[in-house]
Amino acid sequence: MSPTPEFLAPSSPRATVPPDPTYTSWARRAIAEMATRDGESFSLFESSVPEPEELLAATIAAAFAPGIPTRYTSAFLSGNPYVVRELQKHYGVDAASILCTTGASGAMSLVYRALLRPGDRILVENPAFDLFAELAGAQGIAVDRFERRDGDFALDPAAVAAAMRPRTRLIVCTNLHNPSGAIAGADVLREVGTIARARDALVVVDEVYGDYAGDALVPAATLGAEFLSISSLTKNYGLSTLRCGWAVGHPGIVARVREVSDELEFGVSKLGHAVAAHVLEEPARWQRYWQGMLDAARPIMQHYHSGWARAGLIEGALPRHGCITFPRLVGIDDTKAFSDTLAREQAVYVAPGEYFGRAGHVRIGFAQPAARLRQALERLDHALRQRS
Repeated sequence: MSPTPEFLAPSSPRATVPPDPTYTSWARRAIAEMATRDGESFSLFESSVPEPEELLAATIAAAFAPGIPTRYTSAFLSGNPYVVRELQKHYGVDAASILCTTGASGAMSLVYRALLRPGDRILVENPAFDLFAELAGAQGIAVDRFERRDGDFALDPAAVAAAMRPRTRLIVCTNLHNPSGAIAGADVLREVGTIARARDALVVVDEVYGDYAGDALVPAATLGAEFLSISSLTKNYGLSTLRCGWAVGHPGIVARVREVSDELEFGVSKLGHAVAAHVLEEPARWQRYWQGMLDAARPIMQHYHSGWARAGLIEGALPRHGCITFPRLVGIDDTKAFSDTLAREQAVYVAPGEYFGRAGHVRIGFAQPAARLRQALERLDHALRQRS
């Protein structure tokens, strides 16, 4: 019998990829485990409100009941025009400043492809959502890091300036910060913009959690030509299923990204963005949904968070806005192992800080129905106090 061709042969154990090399792979495994467990399990790693299925169904039914709505139109050329119109109102910009994309991650990928050349580097915050670096690495772009300030994870312009290199072309950060929920004010962002402008760089700000902060957060794209804002309906609205994202910035910069999008982007959903147009035209309905959930959930999270802090089990403050928090677990350095044990013994899943560049922390998502949140936090409380 002839030997199995090398490309069909099983991988050597030594060549096996380590389990869960990225946060996304860890989350997929966690979701799969939860689906197959005996008994109830609890997720504290979700970073958005649950999908508002009833509200979504009602919106679709109302839109399509009379027939095909006008919003059901091609998004292939310049995006769904009704989505673009609503984003113009929100950001106070012209249509040339807006590019509709397949989610926020799609927008980030297009920005990298359009604005970076071989030898360029990007500067990414730490802790960070690991996809920012993963997307750059997939394109052969070198990644450097600047540190968010210890304790409160504030954006520190001095740390940005110190980490800049001659070929740094993009500074990438989040506002609200993922994973901590910290907010950066307009003055701080302007300082970062000044640093970027002096070095011929741009600042890309992922603002997918921005609406949770209301008027307290100023969209970066409104602060100057050196900024790009990226966002979507995924986190604030819980509508990842629509895959509706966008990039907003100076028309000249957006035009460069649009050129690449026109060549590579074929996945923008006509149906998804049509529904997104109806959502964006009635934002108050969706805001009531997530605001009501957070109004009920935040006091519960605050109760446990404060109790853990008083007992010396965690360090760090609960952020004022949003639905995530990133405390340090006192005396627990290997939070990956802690997370695995918590899942095995308590059927509760929290996101280990290792996937965000800060071991010893966990990201907790608390945007969920109050009763379920209380059950999950009670189990986490039990695990933390057992370890103390």
